[in-house]
Amino acid sequence: VEHPFNHLIDTLKDGDRKYFNPQKLNDARYDKLPLSIRVLLEAAIRKCDGFYVKEEDVHNILDWSEQQNVAEVPFPPARVLLQDFTGIPAMVDLAAMRDAVTKHGVDPGLVNPVCPTDLIVHIVLVIVFCRPETALKNQELELIRNKERLQFFKWCSKAFKNVNVVPPDVGAVHQLNLEYLSQVVQESQGFIYPDSVVGTDSHTTMINGLGILGWGVGGIESEAVMLGQPISLTLPQVVGCRLVGSVNILATSIDIVLGITKHLRQAGIAGKFVEFFGPGMSQLSVPDRTTIANMCPEYNATVSFFPVDHVTLKHFKQTNFTEEKLELLEAYLKAVKLFRSYEDSSEDPQYSEINLSSMVPHVSGPKRPQDRVAVSSMKEDFQSCLNEKVGFKGFHISKEKQESLVPFLHGGQEYELAHGSVVIAAVISCTNNCNPSVMLTAGLLAKKAVEAGLIVKPYIRTSLAPGSGMVTHYLNTSGVLPYLSQLGFEVIGYGCATCVGNTAPLPETVSEAIKEGDLVACGVLSGNRHFEGRLCDCVRANYLASPPLVVAYAIAGTVSINFEKEPLGVTSEGKEVYLRDVWPTREEVQQIEQDKVISSIFTELRARREKGNTFWNNLECPESVVFPWDPKSTYIRSPSFFNKLCKEVQPPQSIENAHALLFLGDKVTTDHISPAGSIARVSAAAKYLLSKRLTPREFNSYGARRGNDAVMTRGTFASIKLQNRLIGKPGPKTVHIPSGQTLDVFEAVERYQRDGIPLIILAGKQYGSGNSRDWAAKGPYLLGVRAVIAESFEKMHKNHLVGMGIAPLQFLPGQSADSLELCGKEKFTITLPEDLSPKQMLTTSSGKTFSVTTLFDNEMDVAFYRHGGLLRYVARTML
Repeated sequence: VEHPFNHLIDTLKDGDRKYFNPQKLNDARYDKLPLSIRVLLEAAIRKCDGFYVKEEDVHNILDWSEQQNVAEVPFPPARVLLQDFTGIPAMVDLAAMRDAVTKHGVDPGLVNPVCPTDLIVHIVLVIVFCRPETALKNQELELIRNKERLQFFKWCSKAFKNVNVVPPDVGAVHQLNLEYLSQVVQESQGFIYPDSVVGTDSHTTMINGLGILGWGVGGIESEAVMLGQPISLTLPQVVGCRLVGSVNILATSIDIVLGITKHLRQAGIAGKFVEFFGPGMSQLSVPDRTTIANMCPEYNATVSFFPVDHVTLKHFKQTNFTEEKLELLEAYLKAVKLFRSYEDSSEDPQYSEINLSSMVPHVSGPKRPQDRVAVSSMKEDFQSCLNEKVGFKGFHISKEKQESLVPFLHGGQEYELAHGSVVIAAVISCTNNCNPSVMLTAGLLAKKAVEAGLIVKPYIRTSLAPGSGMVTHYLNTSGVLPYLSQLGFEVIGYGCATCVGNTAPLPETVSEAIKEGDLVACGVLSGNRHFEGRLCDCVRANYLASPPLVVAYAIAGTVSINFEKEPLGVTSEGKEVYLRDVWPTREEVQQIEQDKVISSIFTELRARREKGNTFWNNLECPESVVFPWDPKSTYIRSPSFFNKLCKEVQPPQSIENAHALLFLGDKVTTDHISPAGSIARVSAAAKYLLSKRLTPREFNSYGARRGNDAVMTRGTFASIKLQNRLIGKPGPKTVHIPSGQTLDVFEAVERYQRDGIPLIILAGKQYGSGNSRDWAAKGPYLLGVRAVIAESFEKMHKNHLVGMGIAPLQFLPGQSADSLELCGKEKFTITLPEDLSPKQMLTTSSGKTFSVTTLFDNEMDVAFYRHGGLLRYVARTML
């Protein structure tokens, strides 16, 4: 069928490159569209097939000013980005789907991603206080320990079309997305078009700093895109932020992003796009922009978009872009009006304004990223946290215990811990590491501190987990890496570490001292996730800070310090050294960045990519089209999502006489539902692994075992911080209602399944907040959860529930489990009609009758639910 928008095809000067030019619509509305919306429009025009993307969708996007917040539109991104923790379940599902269609006589080779997919392999080993050669040896051991996963990834790289697997030891996913995978302008089958991406990494939004539209999605949504379905979104509002003023000399891009985060959170922009412009843009380098773009999930925006401008082009000239590519890129972007110039202010829309000079250094904590604290007020704020009752900001420490000092021995020397003592200081694999300016600031601060005679106390668990080898390279090139090492910030590996709970254990004497004094010990990290108990279960206060401030607090040894009035440390000669004495100037940092960093990054990246990883290169893998599952494997297992798959679709069955597996409160996160850290020795997952004759040392983490549904199902609701109202205290326990016994969640599920009793979950507001995590929906599905009834849902998690065939049901406005006087021990019946429709009201009975609303956004959501989830839906379409 002829493409409905063939008349928009244009060519560039050489005539060899075709593209769809929306300007040929001759519609004045196009010039008024925000640039991020123009990317949506181009994708809809190019992918218009009359099925997934219709002409009506194109016109709705073009009519953005009237259709924003109204029209549901499709977005087919140019590519999908996976990292191994979140990517392995997707690839395991595709491998299992090949098995399922094979049983029905369908060629398994037809199961492939339709959308180009990049999968980055991370293998991280946290080893501290060891020589570099020992660290390399241990990393080799880690590769061997994860041989099963690596073999599966290598099989994927050969068996599936449209899958590019980046082997271990090249870099972290968000770093490689910026440095290696991003094209800004893509080229395929003779057509050029804007690069765009959806990824399963929480830092995917960083890419908007390069003028590439992209955001994070869950594993289930990424699988849908891989299999050819566009992302469905309500046409968003676009909030413009005009940047003016000059940056404070002590402020890093982290301070700027925290200031912008606060401003935009107060503006109430959930689900909207943010687009930056204004004279202040020239002061922000591309790494600054990617750092700012990364944090947009913290204020619930979908993206924070920085259009390509002269600063972006200058950055590209220092990277791996050829002159020919740059000429093509600039010519195309200008031809379709996706290039931004700020010289003519008449082109600027009327947007809100942010003054850069108002940004001052902040940290966030002690438990949530939205709780910002000015560094100048840190000492007073921490004191107030000790006084306040237990909550998001409080620890409720009695007055007489606030001055407690607990002595302990470490390395044969006596030290003391107090409330506020820093015991973990981590510059980790996160947005900050991808910004040379803040990493160089940390390195230069370390250099000046060492030269001034300052040290970090040896019991503090310090670590440096760069976003990629490129970070190590430029820290080395600029001469600051040895000084970071002298302060204990040794490179421990590349990938997610402290941020997801992969922290080496604290020294035993430190843990004992914390427990003995019931101390509020602190962790300081340069990430964007620090929920209570995530870093270490005995460290109650965790603060997000810029890399240089992480180094500063590590030297100080406490967060209870006023840097302006108190010395950072005292040298062995008794000289007091203040933070201002060792803080590098912005000009000093930028000079080194320009002279030694940017161009060398990409030269080194090419060399590392070409060299590859010896272990990976020599690794053997199966050559079969269908994956040969090893029944003894504890890492890779064929999930049961396709059990009893048939061509016929049954009408939705009502949920009758269900019990509540859990009765939860507000803000239950995906960390509570599906932890990503270490596997506790007394957990259901541990019992399973012990039954496979593994020792606790071989357990690894939930993240590493996401390819094994038996582990992940047993790990569902296994968080030690889970607050189940049926129990009344934190922990992975629940009440088996028929017997009244308190059991581990998985043990209770086994009893319910044996008796054929369906399960639901009761919850409060913002159920499923936090990181996207597909197992937070897959796990409950395999536990037999049919529905979640909550006051409200985090949108991405709600989409995951739908994608797994779990009904997300919402109490009516003003109602809750408490207002309906539910105790959680009732029997619940939810009546589902055969003609189920989006946003339909359903009747629920539990001794009393009340109504709930289905949160199916459209007919596709209903179709997924009717088929038992996205995966079964796609498999059935192939049958």
